[in-house]
Amino acid sequence: MITIIKNVRVLSPEDLGIKDIVLLGYKIEGIYDSIAIPKDFLNIEVIDGKDKIAVPGFVDSHVHIIGGGGEGGFKTRTPEIGLSEFIKAGITTAVGCIGTDGVCRNIRDLIAKARALEEEGITTYCYTGSYDIPVKSLTESVKSDIMLIDKIIGIGEIALSDHRSSQATYEQFANIVAQGRVGGLLSGKSGVVNVHLGDGARKMEFLFNLIENTEIPPKQLLPTHVNRSRKLFNVGVEYTKKGGFIDFTTSSDPDFLEEEELLASEALKLSLEKGVPLENITFSSDGNGSMPIFNKNREFVGLGICSVSSLYREVKRSVLEYKIPLEGAIKVITSNVADVLKLNSKGRISQGKDGDIILLDKETLEINTVIAKGKTMLLNCELLVKGTFEKI
Repeated sequence: MITIIKNVRVLSPEDLGIKDIVLLGYKIEGIYDSIAIPKDFLNIEVIDGKDKIAVPGFVDSHVHIIGGGGEGGFKTRTPEIGLSEFIKAGITTAVGCIGTDGVCRNIRDLIAKARALEEEGITTYCYTGSYDIPVKSLTESVKSDIMLIDKIIGIGEIALSDHRSSQATYEQFANIVAQGRVGGLLSGKSGVVNVHLGDGARKMEFLFNLIENTEIPPKQLLPTHVNRSRKLFNVGVEYTKKGGFIDFTTSSDPDFLEEEELLASEALKLSLEKGVPLENITFSSDGNGSMPIFNKNREFVGLGICSVSSLYREVKRSVLEYKIPLEGAIKVITSNVADVLKLNSKGRISQGKDGDIILLDKETLEINTVIAKGKTMLLNCELLVKGTFEKI
C-alpha cells in the first residue's frame, strides 16, 4: 500500500516547508518537493495536506495500559486502556508500566496488553518492574528481561521519595540502574530506568549521587512527575545542569491544581527561561493512572483517571498560551522521547523512519488525521479503526 500526503507543511520536527510525503507499507519512503501521481496506478491513498501541518506520531513514555491506581482500596483500581483512546490522542507509540500495585498487576499481563495494542495498530513497549526495589522481574533478572524479551526496553516506574516506595537504599537503586545499563548495551536497547518521583524531602538525591559518583551516564535515567511541585521542579532544573533529563506529567486538572503543582506546559516555559536545553525535556501522560481531584478550595473530593489526551493538550497549550514555537514544543513528545528511549525508527519524519504521522489543522492545531505504521487510523477527525472490543 502506498500513501501520499500532498502539499503539507512538514515539521520533522524541524520545519521543512511544504512537501509531499510518500509512505510505502509501514515506512516513510521519502519526502519530496512535489511528486506526480500516475492516473492508472492502483493502491495509492492520497491525502490532501493543504492547510495542515505534519508532525511525527506522538510517543508516550509512561502509560498504565493495564490500569493503575488502587491506593484508595480495590474499588479505586483504574481500567485498561483501549486503542481508540491512543488514536484520538495522536499517540502512535506507547510504553506500558505498572506502578504502585505490583501484586495484582504483573509483567505478563502488561506484555500481553502491549502485544494486543500492537496487533491492533500502534507500536508498544514495556518497562519491567513496578514501584518496588528489588524489582520483580519476569526472568532471573531485569538485565535478562531487557536482553531477552523484545517488548521490554527498560525498568520502571521505580518509586523514590514517596511514602508508597519500598524505601530502597541508594546502593540497591544504583545496582538496578547498572543492570538496566548493561542489559541495554547488550541488547541494543536503552535500558532506561523510569523513576517515579514523589513529594518526599529527599527529592532527586539518589539521581544526583548516581550521575556524580558513578560512570553511568545521565541518559540512563528518566525521572517523571518533576512538575508535581515548584520545589521539585527547581531541583529538576539543577539536575539538567548535570546533564540529566526530566519528564513532566501532563495529566492534571488545569482548573484545580494541587498546591504548588505546575502544568506541564508552564513547566516547559519556565525550564526554557531558566536555560534548560529543550532536548533534555520530555512529556508523558501517566495515562490511566489514578489522579486526585480537588475543588476550588483545594479540598480533596475524589479520584479521577489520568488521560492520554492530555499529552498533546499540554503541547498545544505550550504553543497557544506560552508562545513556544510548535517545531520546538512538539519535540517533547516526539524526537526527544525517541532519543532517550533509543527508539531509532520513531520520533521524526524522515526517509526510512516508521510511517507514524499526525496531521494538525493549521489554524487550530487540532488533530485531524492519524497514521500509525503507514495505516490511516483517523482521517478528517473521523475514527476509522478501533480496538477488537470497541464498536466503530
